[in-house]
Amino acid sequence: MTRKLLRGALLGAAVIAVLAVPAGSLYYEYKADASCARCHEIRKNYNAWHASSHREVACGACHGEITTLDAGFHLGNVRRLVQHVRQGFADPVRLGTKDIPRLMERCRSCHRQEFAQWQTGAHSATYRRLFLDAPHNRQRLLMDDCLRCHGMHFEGGIGDLVAPLDAKGPWRLLRPELADQPAIPCLTCHQVHREGELLPRAARPVEKSAAQSAAKSASQQELLRPSVGLFDRREQKHFSVELLPLPAMRDGTRAVKISPDIRQALCYQCHAPLAGGLAGSGDDRTPVGVHEGLSCLACHLKHGQQTRASCANCHPQLSNCGLDVEKMDTTFVSTASRHNIHVVKCADCHPKGIPRKRTDRAGNRVR
Repeated sequence: MTRKLLRGALLGAAVIAVLAVPAGSLYYEYKADASCARCHEIRKNYNAWHASSHREVACGACHGEITTLDAGFHLGNVRRLVQHVRQGFADPVRLGTKDIPRLMERCRSCHRQEFAQWQTGAHSATYRRLFLDAPHNRQRLLMDDCLRCHGMHFEGGIGDLVAPLDAKGPWRLLRPELADQPAIPCLTCHQVHREGELLPRAARPVEKSAAQSAAKSASQQELLRPSVGLFDRREQKHFSVELLPLPAMRDGTRAVKISPDIRQALCYQCHAPLAGGLAGSGDDRTPVGVHEGLSCLACHLKHGQQTRASCANCHPQLSNCGLDVEKMDTTFVSTASRHNIHVVKCADCHPKGIPRKRTDRAGNRVR
């Protein structure tokens, strides 16, 4: 009799556990997206989403729903449900390291071109590539500050990710399941719930007035999306690009002219100079010389960072001295060149003096 009661109790507990999985999801999905706001710990995120440029995308499209075939997703809902009932939420609800790949697939489903560009660029580097790079690790000791740019969403410190923390190695990941996961995902530079307007929809077959049909002038076109901002792992939140400062830079004792393009304030958060603000120090790439004053994005494709067409953007064919700029001895042609494209000056190729421009009587340049 006792065994039967014990078996019955175990069976009942198993049934309850199995039913709890969809029950947790149902609790969060009751009455569609509005149900997400029924829990006070999610209300803040829901309100932000409701005013964002993604407000027409249902919560379940990015965060999963009852039909999601991922047991981990449903078990997570059960865990959050238990925490909610017990009032055990010490912090706001945030995405974990393991949640990032699933959410990025949602980004990819709508932003295919941007995702493809990012995937072919340097910012798609994985944890394996960044933290198991033996030549780098022998020269620079791994530390927590590495995660400020290379692993902003990692939960823990560098000692929880890599061992040993020395310059000898061999190094291994303490979280091997992260080896092929991107360390600089979309959410590093984009706040999905950031307040903003919807992107304009494709033209529809409806009557429009001349004013409605007129295209915006270049000065009125959008420069950047409201979602652009830096995720700070210390504060565990995004900071809009408008709040990020542009540094004051020096080339020796001379002040360097920096492009006012606000988008590059995001670049400077990782590609920053040392504390002295000297151009080219640290991981800085501020252009001086002939390219001084250009924005990072004048040459670097914003999602992929490719620079193949950078010269042609400003020099359809020739330089100011009548030569094909793409064939000059610079790092555009070869990374082994002594003339870094970021700092090359006219005097680097003309040590005996920069030749004067030749023009005809009409002021046109003569080759």
